[in-house]
Amino acid sequence: MNEELSPEDQLRLNVLLAQDLKAIRLDESNMVLHALLDGGEEASMPLHPNCRTDKYLRLVREALSGHALGSPGGYPIYLSRWTRHGQMESSNLSQLLLIGEPEAVVAVVHSPALTDQLAGYAWWAMPTIEHARLMLMREAVARGRMGSVLTDFLVEHLPFLQEEHLAIMDTVAVLLYSGTLTPAQRETIWKRGKRQNSYYVAFLEMCPNDLPGEPGQAFVEACIEILSRPETQEVVSRTLDAIGHYFSADSGASQTHPEVRHRLAAVSAALANPVFTRSTAIGSLMRRKLEPITEPILTNLRLLT
Repeated sequence: MNEELSPEDQLRLNVLLAQDLKAIRLDESNMVLHALLDGGEEASMPLHPNCRTDKYLRLVREALSGHALGSPGGYPIYLSRWTRHGQMESSNLSQLLLIGEPEAVVAVVHSPALTDQLAGYAWWAMPTIEHARLMLMREAVARGRMGSVLTDFLVEHLPFLQEEHLAIMDTVAVLLYSGTLTPAQRETIWKRGKRQNSYYVAFLEMCPNDLPGEPGQAFVEACIEILSRPETQEVVSRTLDAIGHYFSADSGASQTHPEVRHRLAAVSAALANPVFTRSTAIGSLMRRKLEPITEPILTNLRLLT
C-alpha cells in the first residue's frame, strides 16, 4: 500500500513550494491543488492519486504541513478547539494558510491578530458568509482593502439567506458595526425590512437613534412592524431586548409620555422566555402564543406614534 505521493506530484509540489506562496486550497472533488502566489497570481496542480483519494489527500496535507510548519502530522485536531476562540499567535497565521486544511483557515479567521493582508489570503482560501462576517468585525480588516470586498459580498448574498432569519440579523449587525456600508447600501438593506422584518432587528440593536426617517418614530414604527408579525423566536427576543435598551437610555423618544417610556424600558427577552421554554413554534402559531406578551407592548408603542 502506497504511503508516498506519486513521483509526478512530488516533483511538481517541490517546484511549487519553492515559490513565495500565500495560501493553498485543495479541491477535493476534482483532486486539484490551487495556490495563491505572491502578487495575486494563481497556480493549479492536478493530483494523481496512487491510493484511495481520502488517504492521498492526507499525504498531500502532510507534505504541505511538513514544509510550512515543520510538522508532517498535518494540522493537529486538538488545535481546532482553541484556535476558534482566537488564541492563535500572529507569528503562525501565515503558515497556517499553506497547509490546505479548512480548520487552519478557520483559525486564521478567528485570530485577533488578523491583518487586512492575511484576511485577503484567507478569503481566497475559503470564501464563506461566516468568514466574511467574522473578518469584517476586525477593525484592521474593516478599514483596509478587504473591508469593501467583504461588505459587497455580504450585501450581495443577503437576499440568498431568504428565511434564515438569524443569519440575516447577524449579517446586518456586522455590516452596521463595521461602518463599511455606503449610504445607498444601508438604505437598500433597511428597505428590505418592509418585506422581511428581520432586517430591521440589527438596526434597532446597533443604531436605534440613526434610522432612516424621523428620529424616534422610525424606531417605534419598526418595532411595531416586527412584533405584529415576527417569524422566529430569535427575532422576538432580540427585538424585545432592543426595546428595553432603547427606552432605558436617554433617547428622548418619548418625553411626552413618561409612563409609557417607563413601561417599555422594562421590556426584555425574559418576558417571552416562559413561552419559548414550552414551545418551539414559529410563525403564526408562535405569534398566537405570544399575544398576551406582545399586545400590551404594541399598545404602548402605538401610543407613541
